[in-house]
Amino acid sequence: MKSLETTPPTSSRMSRQRSRNTGVEVALRRFLHAAGLRYRIHRRPLKGVRREADIVFGPAKVAVFVDGCFWHGCPEHATWPKRNAEFWRDKIQKNRARDADTDARLAKAGWMSLRVWEHESAGEAAERVAAIVTERRVTLGVADGRHAK
Repeated sequence: MKSLETTPPTSSRMSRQRSRNTGVEVALRRFLHAAGLRYRIHRRPLKGVRREADIVFGPAKVAVFVDGCFWHGCPEHATWPKRNAEFWRDKIQKNRARDADTDARLAKAGWMSLRVWEHESAGEAAERVAAIVTERRVTLGVADGRHAK
């Protein structure tokens, strides 16, 4: 049976991939900030759940996740490596299952989970996020509609 491990060069290359403050994530945050929205970054929306959102709007209960096309199996841009295909398919499918579980846990606790793909325009994604945050602030009766705590 073939080993499901990655080769040392592949492992080294993958370990250098940024998981925080990616270009897309920073660009999205800049657009949101310019729109007057305030938020927290890299926070766990729910206590006791070891899942961290990239951007969190606490009072509006909105958690934004910026997902990489490869790591999260983007329906438009996902690629399936030929080398160690079984290993990578399993890993990506586990990531997708964890994402779905995170979304379900957040929804159960009254949070809105938003997924932004790395290929999306940061400006368009920011407009979508801002509209949802604004709507939820009205719906939830958050007093200060511009700032997160």
